Order: sequence, then C-alpha cells, then structure tokens
Amino acid sequence: MKKFGIVLSLALVTILLAGSALAQNVGDNSVYFTTYYSNARTAGLPDSTVRITNDGDTGGNLWASFYVFDDSQELQECCSCLVSADGLLSESVNKQLLANPLTGKVNHAGAIQVVSSSTPGPTSNTPAPGLHGSSVGWDLAVNTTDAKLPVVNAYLAFEHPLADSNLTSTHQSELQNLCSYAINLGSGTGVCSCTLEDNDF
Repeated sequence: MKKFGIVLSLALVTILLAGSALAQNVGDNSVYFTTYYSNARTAGLPDSTVRITNDGDTGGNLWASFYVFDDSQELQECCSCLVSADGLLSESVNKQLLANPLTGKVNHAGAIQVVSSSTPGPTSNTPAPGLHGSSVGWDLAVNTTDAKLPVVNAYLAFEHPLADSNLTSTHQSELQNLCSYAINLGSGTGVCSCTLEDNDF
C-alpha cells in the first residue's frame, strides 16, 4: 500500500509538471488591440509613441493595420505598417498617426485600434496573431499638496500595453470600409505613415 502511494504521488507530480510546461507554451493569440491618445499635438509636450513588436512565432512578416479615431469616434487616419519577424515598429502619434487627418482638424485625444495581419493593406487585412505592443503618452498630474503624489501642475509620462480586444467580423469590415472611404475620398488626407525598417526611435 505504501509503495502504491509513492507511485501515485510520483504520477501526480509528473502530471502537474507536464501541465505546467504546457501552460508555459501557450502564447497570446490576440489579433486586435486598442489604446488611446491624449494631449497629442499639444504645445510644450513631448510626442507620444506606439510601439509594436513581432514575436517571430510565424517566422515571417506581419503588418500592423492602424485605425486612428478622434474623440468623436470619427476615423481620422489609417495605414498598414510592416513589422518583420522579431522586429520593432515605433510610430510617432504626432508625426505619423495624426499628421494627415481626414477632416483637417488638429486632434488632441481619441482611440487607436490595431489589427495584426498576415497581409498588407488596412482595407483588406487578414487577421493573424504575432504582434504585441504598448503606448507611451502624457497626462496632467493631479493638482495636490500631498508629497507622495506626482509633481503639482506637471505632465507625467505613462506607458501601458495595448489592450487585447475582441474583433468581430462586423467590426473588421467596418474598419476596412471606413479606411477605404478615407483613402479614396480623402484627396491624399486620412492616410498615416510608417517608420522605415531599422529606423525606430
């Protein structure tokens, strides 16, 4: 009986270790990410940045399809940027994602949505996992006399990962159609630009 108990314990440990190894090998298969920008194109403030990496799991190139909205939910710009395997893409919010708005207005706040795609083109992307990212921006510190809190009346940098989100086929079609409209009817506006390979900042 004692021997049976030892064998059973060893078997249980083996199963737990195998399960742990399997859990560690499960990757993030997200294909759609969201974030926001605030205080963009504001005099006296540094630029904000969105950084995207390709985890290299597919062994090939992926494209980050960007859809940039203002705070009234209107698409301002869209584009598709190459991210090579194990590569890094850094996009300036002011100079690349908001420099050529469809409506021509200066946007200070809004949403950025990103689709990880195995094919180029924001109007006909093919969602595929492998991209991950974060954004760096600036927020006004809370006005306070508490020494434990941020400096009074100062803008402080923040960085957070892009939020994994659910992409429905309906929303994917909506993003692609809005982008197509911006490209075809924007007379050159409404299209963002991409950082060249090996020129990340």
